[in-house]
Amino acid sequence: MHSLQAKKRAAEPITALTAYDATFARLFDEAGIDVLLVGDSLAMAVQGRDTTLPVTLDEMIYHARAVARGARRAHLVGDMPFMTYQACTEDALRNAGRLLSEGAMHAVKLETGRAQAATVRRLTEAGIPVMGHVGLTPQRVHALGGHRVQGRSAASAARIREDARAVAEAGAYAVVLEGIPSALAARITAELEVPTIGIGAGLHCSGQILVCYDLLGLTQTPRPRFVRCYDRFYERGVDAARRFINDVRAATFPGPEHSYGTASNARDVGAVSAAGDGSDNGNSTAPGAGTPSTLPSSTAR
Repeated sequence: MHSLQAKKRAAEPITALTAYDATFARLFDEAGIDVLLVGDSLAMAVQGRDTTLPVTLDEMIYHARAVARGARRAHLVGDMPFMTYQACTEDALRNAGRLLSEGAMHAVKLETGRAQAATVRRLTEAGIPVMGHVGLTPQRVHALGGHRVQGRSAASAARIREDARAVAEAGAYAVVLEGIPSALAARITAELEVPTIGIGAGLHCSGQILVCYDLLGLTQTPRPRFVRCYDRFYERGVDAARRFINDVRAATFPGPEHSYGTASNARDVGAVSAAGDGSDNGNSTAPGAGTPSTLPSSTAR
Protein backbone atom coordinates (compact mmCIF):
# COMPACT_ATOMS: atom_id res chain seq x y z
CA MET A 1 0.00 0.00 0.00
CA HIS A 2 2.69 2.49 1.01
CA SER A 3 4.84 1.39 -1.94
CA LEU A 4 2.05 2.42 -4.33
CA GLN A 5 1.91 5.88 -2.81
CA ALA A 6 5.71 6.11 -3.07
CA LYS A 7 5.47 5.19 -6.74
CA LYS A 8 3.08 8.07 -7.37
CA ARG A 9 5.42 10.52 -5.62
CA ALA A 10 8.29 9.22 -7.75
CA ALA A 11 6.16 9.31 -10.94
CA GLU A 12 6.80 5.58 -11.39
CA PRO A 13 3.86 3.84 -13.10
CA ILE A 14 1.95 1.23 -11.09
CA THR A 15 1.11 -2.07 -12.78
CA ALA A 16 -1.92 -4.16 -11.85
CA LEU A 17 -3.77 -7.20 -13.17
CA THR A 18 -6.73 -9.26 -12.06
CA ALA A 19 -6.11 -12.84 -10.94
CA TYR A 20 -8.53 -15.53 -9.90
CA ASP A 21 -6.38 -18.55 -9.03
CA ALA A 22 -2.98 -19.58 -7.71
CA THR A 23 -1.47 -20.39 -11.11
CA PHE A 24 -2.10 -17.00 -12.68
CA ALA A 25 -1.18 -15.26 -9.42
CA ARG A 26 2.18 -17.04 -9.42
CA LEU A 27 2.73 -16.23 -13.10
CA PHE A 28 2.03 -12.50 -12.73
CA ASP A 29 3.86 -12.29 -9.41
CA GLU A 30 6.97 -13.75 -11.01
CA ALA A 31 6.67 -11.21 -13.82
CA GLY A 32 6.91 -8.42 -11.21
CA ILE A 33 3.35 -7.07 -11.15
CA ASP A 34 2.72 -4.52 -8.39
CA VAL A 35 -0.94 -5.28 -7.64
CA LEU A 36 -3.12 -8.35 -8.04
CA LEU A 37 -6.85 -7.66 -7.86
CA VAL A 38 -9.20 -10.53 -7.17
CA GLY A 39 -11.96 -8.79 -9.08
CA ASP A 40 -15.67 -9.45 -9.08
CA SER A 41 -15.05 -9.56 -12.85
CA LEU A 42 -14.55 -13.27 -12.18
CA ALA A 43 -18.33 -13.51 -12.54
CA MET A 44 -17.90 -12.76 -16.23
CA ALA A 45 -14.37 -14.04 -16.91
CA VAL A 46 -14.55 -17.30 -14.95
CA GLN A 47 -18.23 -18.03 -14.34
CA GLY A 48 -19.53 -16.99 -17.76
CA ARG A 49 -22.10 -14.51 -16.44
CA ASP A 50 -23.23 -11.33 -18.16
CA THR A 51 -22.52 -8.94 -15.25
CA THR A 52 -20.57 -8.86 -12.00
CA LEU A 53 -23.75 -8.72 -9.90
CA PRO A 54 -24.33 -12.43 -9.12
CA VAL A 55 -20.91 -13.21 -7.60
CA THR A 56 -21.08 -13.87 -3.85
CA LEU A 57 -18.75 -13.02 -1.00
CA ASP A 58 -18.07 -16.72 -0.35
CA GLU A 59 -17.03 -17.13 -3.99
CA MET A 60 -14.77 -14.09 -3.75
CA ILE A 61 -13.12 -15.47 -0.61
CA TYR A 62 -12.54 -18.83 -2.30
CA HIS A 63 -10.73 -17.19 -5.22
CA ALA A 64 -8.91 -14.75 -2.93
CA ARG A 65 -7.43 -17.62 -0.91
CA ALA A 66 -6.23 -19.27 -4.10
CA VAL A 67 -4.56 -16.08 -5.33
CA ALA A 68 -2.92 -15.49 -1.95
CA ARG A 69 -1.40 -18.98 -2.08
CA GLY A 70 0.14 -18.27 -5.48
CA ALA A 71 1.49 -14.77 -4.84
CA ARG A 72 4.62 -13.98 -2.84
CA ARG A 73 5.33 -10.29 -3.30
CA ALA A 74 2.43 -8.49 -5.02
CA HIS A 75 -0.04 -6.28 -3.15
CA LEU A 76 -3.34 -8.20 -2.97
CA VAL A 77 -6.72 -6.49 -3.24
CA GLY A 78 -10.14 -8.15 -3.06
CA ASP A 79 -13.30 -6.74 -4.59
CA MET A 80 -16.32 -6.29 -2.35
CA PRO A 81 -19.23 -7.86 -4.27
CA PHE A 82 -22.57 -6.21 -4.94
CA MET A 83 -24.64 -5.55 -1.79
CA THR A 84 -21.90 -6.61 0.64
CA TYR A 85 -21.24 -2.99 1.70
CA GLN A 86 -24.06 -0.79 0.40
CA ALA A 87 -26.76 -1.56 2.99
CA CYS A 88 -24.97 -0.47 6.15
CA THR A 89 -21.56 0.11 7.67
CA GLU A 90 -21.86 -2.97 9.88
CA ASP A 91 -22.27 -5.20 6.82
CA ALA A 92 -19.28 -3.53 5.17
CA LEU A 93 -17.07 -4.03 8.24
CA ARG A 94 -18.04 -7.66 8.64
CA ASN A 95 -17.65 -8.55 4.98
CA ALA A 96 -14.44 -6.60 4.39
CA GLY A 97 -12.98 -8.25 7.47
CA ARG A 98 -13.73 -11.65 5.98
CA LEU A 99 -11.85 -10.81 2.79
CA LEU A 100 -8.78 -9.99 4.88
CA SER A 101 -9.00 -12.72 7.51
CA GLU A 102 -10.39 -15.59 5.41
CA GLY A 103 -9.30 -14.48 1.94
CA ALA A 104 -5.80 -13.32 2.98
CA MET A 105 -6.14 -10.05 1.09
CA HIS A 106 -4.16 -6.94 2.03
CA ALA A 107 -6.97 -4.52 1.12
CA VAL A 108 -10.48 -4.33 -0.29
CA LYS A 109 -11.88 -2.40 -3.24
CA LEU A 110 -15.27 -0.69 -3.18
CA GLU A 111 -17.14 0.90 -6.06
CA THR A 112 -17.44 4.15 -4.22
CA GLY A 113 -18.40 7.79 -4.35
CA ARG A 114 -19.73 10.40 -2.00
CA ALA A 115 -22.51 8.00 -0.93
CA GLN A 116 -19.98 5.48 0.41
CA ALA A 117 -17.47 7.96 1.85
CA ALA A 118 -18.63 7.28 5.42
CA THR A 119 -18.18 3.54 4.84
CA VAL A 120 -14.67 4.07 3.50
CA ARG A 121 -13.84 6.16 6.57
CA ARG A 122 -15.18 3.53 8.96
CA LEU A 123 -13.29 0.71 7.29
CA THR A 124 -10.00 2.59 7.34
CA GLU A 125 -10.56 3.51 10.99
CA ALA A 126 -10.94 -0.23 11.67
CA GLY A 127 -7.58 -0.90 10.01
CA ILE A 128 -8.93 -2.18 6.69
CA PRO A 129 -7.17 -0.51 3.73
CA VAL A 130 -9.60 0.59 1.03
CA MET A 131 -9.09 1.15 -2.69
CA GLY A 132 -11.83 3.26 -4.23
CA HIS A 133 -13.39 2.90 -7.68
CA VAL A 134 -15.19 5.70 -9.56
CA GLY A 135 -16.37 6.44 -13.07
CA LEU A 136 -17.85 3.43 -14.80
CA THR A 137 -18.83 1.26 -11.85
CA PRO A 138 -19.99 -2.16 -13.15
CA GLN A 139 -22.12 -2.93 -10.08
CA ARG A 140 -24.36 -0.06 -11.24
CA VAL A 141 -24.56 -1.42 -14.79
CA HIS A 142 -28.36 -1.29 -14.92
CA ALA A 143 -28.57 2.20 -13.44
CA LEU A 144 -25.96 3.39 -15.95
CA GLY A 145 -27.77 1.82 -18.90
CA GLY A 146 -24.93 -0.60 -19.66
CA HIS A 147 -21.15 -0.51 -19.66
CA ARG A 148 -20.90 3.02 -21.02
CA VAL A 149 -18.13 5.61 -20.82
CA GLN A 150 -18.86 8.08 -18.01
CA GLY A 151 -17.85 11.72 -17.52
CA ARG A 152 -18.32 12.98 -21.06
CA SER A 153 -20.64 15.82 -20.06
CA ALA A 154 -19.52 18.64 -17.78
CA ALA A 155 -22.02 17.65 -15.09
CA SER A 156 -21.00 13.98 -15.17
CA ALA A 157 -17.30 14.89 -15.08
CA ALA A 158 -17.88 17.15 -12.07
CA ARG A 159 -19.67 14.35 -10.22
CA ILE A 160 -16.84 11.92 -10.84
CA ARG A 161 -14.25 14.45 -9.65
CA GLU A 162 -16.29 14.99 -6.48
CA ASP A 163 -16.62 11.24 -5.95
CA ALA A 164 -12.87 10.73 -6.31
CA ARG A 165 -12.07 13.55 -3.88
CA ALA A 166 -14.61 12.31 -1.33
CA VAL A 167 -13.22 8.78 -1.41
CA ALA A 168 -9.61 9.96 -1.05
CA GLU A 169 -10.49 12.34 1.77
CA ALA A 170 -12.31 9.49 3.54
CA GLY A 171 -9.07 7.52 3.66
CA ALA A 172 -8.81 5.46 0.46
CA TYR A 173 -5.14 4.84 -0.35
CA ALA A 174 -5.78 4.58 -4.12
CA VAL A 175 -8.64 5.08 -6.56
CA VAL A 176 -9.47 3.10 -9.70
CA LEU A 177 -10.68 5.29 -12.58
CA GLU A 178 -12.70 3.26 -15.07
CA GLY A 179 -14.21 4.17 -18.40
CA ILE A 180 -13.75 7.96 -18.36
CA PRO A 181 -12.18 10.43 -20.82
CA SER A 182 -8.40 10.59 -20.56
CA ALA A 183 -8.40 14.36 -19.91
CA LEU A 184 -10.73 13.88 -16.94
CA ALA A 185 -8.56 11.08 -15.57
CA ALA A 186 -5.46 13.26 -15.90
CA ARG A 187 -7.17 16.07 -14.01
CA ILE A 188 -8.29 13.78 -11.18
CA THR A 189 -4.82 12.23 -10.95
CA ALA A 190 -3.29 15.69 -10.60
CA GLU A 191 -5.84 16.72 -7.96
CA LEU A 192 -5.47 13.67 -5.70
CA GLU A 193 -2.55 12.93 -3.44
CA VAL A 194 -3.28 9.20 -3.63
CA PRO A 195 -2.50 7.09 -6.72
CA THR A 196 -5.04 6.50 -9.46
CA ILE A 197 -5.15 3.24 -11.39
CA GLY A 198 -6.77 3.47 -14.79
CA ILE A 199 -8.74 1.03 -16.89
CA GLY A 200 -10.10 2.70 -19.98
CA ALA A 201 -9.02 6.06 -18.57
CA GLY A 202 -6.04 6.95 -20.74
CA LEU A 203 -2.33 7.21 -20.15
CA HIS A 204 -2.14 9.88 -17.47
CA CYS A 205 -3.13 7.83 -14.40
CA SER A 206 -0.65 6.73 -11.76
CA GLY A 207 -0.95 3.17 -13.06
CA GLN A 208 -2.90 0.78 -15.25
CA ILE A 209 -4.90 -2.39 -14.70
CA LEU A 210 -6.33 -4.96 -17.10
CA VAL A 211 -8.45 -8.07 -16.68
CA CYS A 212 -5.97 -10.92 -17.08
CA TYR A 213 -8.21 -12.85 -19.48
CA ASP A 214 -8.19 -9.81 -21.79
CA LEU A 215 -4.42 -9.38 -21.47
CA LEU A 216 -3.81 -13.02 -22.41
CA GLY A 217 -6.48 -13.32 -25.08
CA LEU A 218 -8.31 -16.07 -23.22
CA THR A 219 -11.78 -15.27 -24.52
CA GLN A 220 -13.46 -14.84 -27.88
CA THR A 221 -15.88 -12.19 -26.67
CA PRO A 222 -15.48 -8.67 -28.11
CA ARG A 223 -12.96 -6.68 -26.09
CA PRO A 224 -13.36 -3.03 -25.10
CA ARG A 225 -11.40 -0.42 -27.02
CA PHE A 226 -9.03 0.16 -24.10
CA VAL A 227 -7.76 -3.46 -24.04
CA ARG A 228 -4.42 -4.39 -25.53
CA CYS A 229 -4.21 -8.15 -26.01
CA TYR A 230 -0.65 -9.38 -25.38
CA ASP A 231 -1.15 -13.00 -26.39
CA ARG A 232 -3.62 -15.44 -27.93
CA PHE A 233 -4.09 -18.06 -25.25
CA TYR A 234 -7.54 -19.03 -26.52
CA GLU A 235 -6.36 -19.85 -30.05
CA ARG A 236 -3.20 -21.56 -28.78
CA GLY A 237 -5.26 -23.57 -26.28
CA VAL A 238 -7.66 -24.74 -28.99
CA ASP A 239 -4.69 -25.73 -31.16
CA ALA A 240 -3.03 -27.65 -28.30
CA ALA A 241 -6.26 -29.52 -27.54
CA ARG A 242 -6.73 -30.42 -31.20
CA ARG A 243 -3.19 -31.80 -31.42
CA PHE A 244 -3.82 -33.87 -28.28
CA ILE A 245 -7.08 -35.22 -29.76
CA ASN A 246 -5.30 -36.11 -33.00
CA ASP A 247 -2.45 -37.85 -31.20
CA VAL A 248 -4.80 -39.92 -29.06
CA ARG A 249 -6.92 -40.93 -32.06
CA ALA A 250 -3.80 -41.80 -34.04
CA ALA A 251 -2.45 -43.85 -31.10
CA THR A 252 0.77 -41.79 -31.02
CA PHE A 253 0.16 -40.64 -27.44
CA PRO A 254 1.15 -41.85 -24.94
CA GLY A 255 4.44 -43.03 -26.35
CA PRO A 256 7.06 -45.21 -24.65
CA GLU A 257 8.61 -42.14 -23.04
CA HIS A 258 5.29 -41.38 -21.32
CA SER A 259 4.69 -44.92 -20.05
CA TYR A 260 5.80 -46.93 -17.01
CA GLY A 261 7.26 -50.40 -17.15
CA THR A 262 7.53 -53.08 -14.48
CA ALA A 263 10.02 -53.15 -11.62
CA SER A 264 12.02 -55.78 -13.51
CA ASN A 265 12.75 -53.23 -16.22
CA ALA A 266 15.79 -51.44 -14.80
CA ARG A 267 15.68 -48.74 -17.45
CA ASP A 268 12.11 -47.73 -16.50
CA VAL A 269 12.82 -47.90 -12.77
CA GLY A 270 15.84 -45.65 -13.24
CA ALA A 271 13.78 -43.13 -15.18
CA VAL A 272 11.11 -43.06 -12.49
CA SER A 273 13.67 -42.72 -9.69
CA ALA A 274 15.44 -39.90 -11.51
CA ALA A 275 12.12 -38.06 -11.69
CA GLY A 276 11.85 -38.32 -7.92
CA ASP A 277 8.58 -40.18 -7.99
CA GLY A 278 9.31 -43.83 -7.48
CA SER A 279 12.52 -44.81 -5.66
CA ASP A 280 12.18 -48.44 -4.62
CA ASN A 281 12.95 -48.62 -0.90
CA GLY A 282 11.41 -52.03 -0.49
CA ASN A 283 8.21 -50.65 1.01
CA SER A 284 6.41 -49.23 -2.01
CA THR A 285 4.98 -50.83 -5.10
CA ALA A 286 6.77 -49.89 -8.29
CA PRO A 287 4.88 -48.01 -10.99
CA GLY A 288 3.16 -50.37 -13.38
CA ALA A 289 3.03 -53.19 -10.82
CA GLY A 290 -0.26 -52.65 -9.03
CA THR A 291 -0.74 -49.55 -6.88
CA PRO A 292 1.47 -46.75 -8.26
CA SER A 293 3.93 -44.88 -6.11
CA THR A 294 3.59 -41.10 -5.79
CA LEU A 295 3.17 -39.46 -9.20
CA PRO A 296 3.89 -35.87 -10.20
CA SER A 297 1.45 -33.24 -9.00
CA SER A 298 0.08 -32.78 -12.52
CA THR A 299 -1.29 -36.33 -12.53
CA ALA A 300 -5.05 -36.30 -12.93
CA ARG A 301 -7.00 -37.34 -9.86
